[in-house]
Amino acid sequence: MSTLTVEAIKEAIAALPEEDQQSLAAWLSLQTMDEWDRQMQGDFSPGGKGTQFREQVKREMTQGPIRPLEEGFAKRRDRRS
Repeated sequence: MSTLTVEAIKEAIAALPEEDQQSLAAWLSLQTMDEWDRQMQGDFSPGGKGTQFREQVKREMTQGPIRPLEEGFAKRRDRRS
């Protein structure tokens, strides 16, 4: 099998019919989302890069300045009146 370059792949994609290009774009988008989901799961699992952030959010939700969204919206509506 010959080695393909990114340029060769781009040219091959450009030569595809519009419907095939759209199908390929949808497939590639799903691949990207799946990879992002795996990365997020790893980052926010115990010991992951996001562990400290997750713990901070939990603390703030139980004892900090975080309020339910509806409460914040109500205060904003009241200020506008």
